[in-house]
Amino acid sequence: MSTFSAPKGVPDYFPPVSASFLAVRETLVQAARLAGYGYIELPVFEDTALFARGVGESTDVVSKEMYTFTDRGGRSITLRPEGTAGVMRAVIEHGLDRGQLPVKLAYAGQFFRAEQPQAGRYRQFHQVGVEAVGVDDPALDAEVIAVADAGFRALGLTGYRLELTSLGDATCRPQYRETLQAFLAKLPLDEETRRRAEINPLRVLDDKRPEVRALLTDAPLMVDHLSAESRAHYEQVKGYLNDLGVKFAENPRMVRGLDYYTKTTFEFVHDGLGAQSGIGGGGRYDGLMEQLGGQPLSGVGFGLGVDRALLACQAEGLAPGDVARCDVYGVPLGEAAKSRLVALAAPLRAAGVRFDLAYGGKGLKGAMKGADRSGARFALVLGERDIEAGVVQLKELSSGEQVQVPLADAVNSVLGALGR
Repeated sequence: MSTFSAPKGVPDYFPPVSASFLAVRETLVQAARLAGYGYIELPVFEDTALFARGVGESTDVVSKEMYTFTDRGGRSITLRPEGTAGVMRAVIEHGLDRGQLPVKLAYAGQFFRAEQPQAGRYRQFHQVGVEAVGVDDPALDAEVIAVADAGFRALGLTGYRLELTSLGDATCRPQYRETLQAFLAKLPLDEETRRRAEINPLRVLDDKRPEVRALLTDAPLMVDHLSAESRAHYEQVKGYLNDLGVKFAENPRMVRGLDYYTKTTFEFVHDGLGAQSGIGGGGRYDGLMEQLGGQPLSGVGFGLGVDRALLACQAEGLAPGDVARCDVYGVPLGEAAKSRLVALAAPLRAAGVRFDLAYGGKGLKGAMKGADRSGARFALVLGERDIEAGVVQLKELSSGEQVQVPLADAVNSVLGALGR
C-alpha cells in the first residue's frame, strides 16, 4: 500500500463523484455568466497584509485559520482564505474601476483555511463567487442574491432557504457598536471573548458556543438601529427580491464571519447538512475598496461552496452531471482491429463524441465489462472478419441491440445513433 495520503481535511474528487463536482461548479458559474459576469482568475496566494486588512484582524479567519508562510524573498505570503479581497486588489491594480461601472466579475477555485476538519468543512475547499463593484444600487444587491439562488435551483436543489438581514452603514454602525458593547460589558464573558468584543463586538454575536449564545438572547439587534438610508436600502432589496421571485426569511441575528460586510448580508442554508449547514453567502462591502487603497466605491458579492452544494445535492438524492466517462467504447479483437479503432478516436472526439477503448489486449468478455463500467451508450466491436467485410458492430449497451455499419462511415453512424 502507498505510504502517502491526502493532507487532513483536503478532499479528493475522482470518478464517478468528480463528474458531479464539475457539474456543480459549472452550473454555479453559468448562473453568473447569464447575468453578465466576466470571469477572473486569481492567484492562489497573496500578500498576507491584503487579507489582514481586507478580511479583518479580529476575525477567526485572520487570527486563527490562515495558512501563512515566509517565501524565499522574506515576504509574508498567505494561501487565499476567501475571494473578495483578491478581486478588489485586482480591480485596483489593473484599473478595472476606471471603466464602465459596475465591474461584474466571477471566479472559481480553491481556498484554504486551517479549520478543524469535519463533514462539509475542509481545509482546502472550493468556491464560486461573484463581485459587482462600483454601484450602490439595491437592485444590484438583489441581482447578486438571485444569481446564487438561480445556481442552486439549476442544480435541482429545493431543501435550502435564504436568510437575509442588514448590517447598517457608517452612519449607524458606530452608535450600534457602542450600544452592543455596553450590553456585552455586563455579561460574564471569558477574557478572549471580551477582547473580541472590544475590537469588533459584532463578532461576539457569531459565537457558536451554547453558553455564550444563551447570554446573547436579549442582545440589541442591528436591524433595530438602522439609519434611514440603510433602512430604505434594505426595504428596496427585499422588494426587488420579491420582484425576482426569490424567497427569503429575515434573520436579524445573522452575522457573517468577515468584517467588511455592510448593509445587505445574506446566507443560504441547507438543513440536510447538519451543523455545517451554510452552502453560500455574501453581502455588500461599501468601505472595502477604499480600505485597500482604491477609490471609495461600493461593492456586493457572494461565495458559494462547491463542496457543500455537492453534499446538499447528495442529501437530496441528486446526481448532477453525466457520470459516464464516455459515449462510445471501442472493443478491438486483435491488433489490426485496435489500429482501426485508434484511428477512429480522433474524428469521433473532434465531432464532440467522448470515445474510449479497451487497451491491454483484453478479450471480448473483459473488453465488454470495461464498456459497461465506462457508462457508454454504445460499443464499437471490431474483429478480423469485420475488417475483411468492411463493417463494424455498433452495439447499444442498455438494450443489447447490435447492428452492422460500414467501417468507412463509422463516424456518421455513431453521430446518428447518438442523435447528433
